[in-house]
Amino acid sequence: MKPNDILRRHGEAIELFGDRVHAVGDDQWDAATPCTNWTVRDLVNHLTAEQLWVPRLVRDGATIEEVGEEFSGDVLGEDPVATWDRAAVAAVAAFSEPGALDRQVHLSYGLTGAAAYCSQMTMDAVVHAWDLSRAVGASEELPGELVTTALREVEPYAKELSESGLFAPPIEPPPGADDQTRLLCLLGRRP
Repeated sequence: MKPNDILRRHGEAIELFGDRVHAVGDDQWDAATPCTNWTVRDLVNHLTAEQLWVPRLVRDGATIEEVGEEFSGDVLGEDPVATWDRAAVAAVAAFSEPGALDRQVHLSYGLTGAAAYCSQMTMDAVVHAWDLSRAVGASEELPGELVTTALREVEPYAKELSESGLFAPPIEPPPGADDQTRLLCLLGRRP
């Protein structure tokens, strides 16, 4: 995928997740999500922390060790929606800097191209947008191009994600399943 396409899809995925964050009702932050043992707040905290990492890794070239515990625990504070918004804007800006996608970033599993990292972050935002939608009663239908992008991204390493415990084991999709159903089943969700 071309750099502009990677950035566009990432921006769309972040906007999609952000729309769902803005749909969370005041009484829904403690609601369960399809992610085992995660509440809505836990899920939004996870995605927000991931966005906070992006400028440090992509713009600053920091290592995991250098960042340390900076984004551990509750990063949402008193205003989860505003915190998400700030983190999302900073992540999109860091990936969008000239030459950013040509850089290498230090991830938990080693040195990786920033373009690949951006694609992984896109997939994660898309899947978790569905999780958040289900948890808060928002529309669970995801944009087709984002779903296809996420599916193509994760198919080669979905088994490793399941084995790592980051996602539930895959579920066999029904015959003739569309891309959204295939994506969700691949990552252990029951659509």
